Amino acid sequence: MSTKVNYNEEVLLQAQTRRATVEFINIVNGLWYDKSIELVLFKNPLVDKRASEVLNLIEYAREFVNKPISILDALDIAKAIQQIDLPSSKLDIGKLAYECYLSSENCEDKVAFVQNKLKDATVAKDIQPKDVVLYGFGRIGRLLARELMTKMGKGSQLRLRAIVIRGEINETILEKRASLLSVDSVHRDFLGTVQTDVENSALIINGTTVYVISANSPEDIDYTKYGIKDALIIDNTGAFKNDVELSRHLKSKGASKVLITAPAKGVPNIVHGVNHKQNNPDKENIFSAASCTTNAITPILKVIEDNYGIKKGHLETIHAYTNDQNLVDNMHSKYRRGRAAALNMVITETGAGAAVAKAIPALAGKLTSNAIRVPVPNGSLAILNLQLNTKVTKEGVNSLIKKYALEGDLVEQIKYSIDNELVSSDIIGTTAPSIFDSKATITDNETIVIYVWYDNEYGYSHQVIRLAKHIAKVRRFTYY
Repeated sequence: MSTKVNYNEEVLLQAQTRRATVEFINIVNGLWYDKSIELVLFKNPLVDKRASEVLNLIEYAREFVNKPISILDALDIAKAIQQIDLPSSKLDIGKLAYECYLSSENCEDKVAFVQNKLKDATVAKDIQPKDVVLYGFGRIGRLLARELMTKMGKGSQLRLRAIVIRGEINETILEKRASLLSVDSVHRDFLGTVQTDVENSALIINGTTVYVISANSPEDIDYTKYGIKDALIIDNTGAFKNDVELSRHLKSKGASKVLITAPAKGVPNIVHGVNHKQNNPDKENIFSAASCTTNAITPILKVIEDNYGIKKGHLETIHAYTNDQNLVDNMHSKYRRGRAAALNMVITETGAGAAVAKAIPALAGKLTSNAIRVPVPNGSLAILNLQLNTKVTKEGVNSLIKKYALEGDLVEQIKYSIDNELVSSDIIGTTAPSIFDSKATITDNETIVIYVWYDNEYGYSHQVIRLAKHIAKVRRFTYY
């Protein structure tokens, strides 16, 4: 016989839950805007979220760690963090709540528990904010601008100061640029304000002036005229593809570092979380953030290689169409990419298989790769078919990936999906570059097939920003 439902009690409980959620949201936003302390929930952003979004993240956290974590648990930890003197930092409240649950005896005093967990924060070094210039303002450039301005806080890390475009700048151009930043058919409305300042040739984003500079060559720009100095130039154009071409940025006054959002020759190609510590920003001035696909597959491949060993494998990416394809059939430098992008699946090539070796040298020559562009505007899938050095099971592989998604150096890079019905539109807006589909894993003795989803725009943009913070040496104290 089923348990009798008390509807009135359920209504009262959900009201109390939402009240607690609103209190939690107020603390999250207060910590961020007042103290530059950012709280996340198993790497999922919490700043400026609505109650329903937070409750959905709590439900994910409960299923992810298979423990009864509630909004009240998260609220108690957030209140404890409020009472502690901490530097600018990024703290995973989901991990703290999980650890509190596991050691309940030591977590009766929440403030003491959190102080002990975050004791290393007291020795965190002061950081100097870094000016940033976006050279190019396409799909990735605009997402970077959104994220940089949304996470500006008190401006203690990366500060977006200017955007460089080609061609004339006038009132109409500024209005169009502002509109493209404000609304997006894939990523929806920007949760901020954007106005134009024609007199100063600038966009006013969330009340902060960002200059719009017209230039055909990077050497021609004097950033110091705009009060910009020692800047990190993030090149989103794809026009410069090697160290010689990219070094032109360093000839402009006010620039000191360069980061390109594409693979490049002659410079370190970095997947943050995998090989970023192998490249010292004090000794290098030009960096590549590799490709979106390389960022998606490399974290997973590192886990598999480190634990099982990979004999050989093949990578097939099912990739959203991109701006270099034609909207309708027309001339193109490559035959198939000339066909209508929104009407066809298009076979093309990818260098991601070979590019992985730049981050994981042990995989050099072991991976082949190919790509299929499909009629979706965003959201891609990588299928990894790997031959290993040892026999594995689905349960063993999934448990291994879950461990790395929960702790260690790859927690920002790997999201472990427990969704039974995950499809490409579901992963849009995910900050992790690798979304491991645990329900789709296939194993057969020494063979595994792994499905890795990735938001080829949003997830990749977050990897670019993580790498930018490393290059600029503005990485805050983090607790994951």
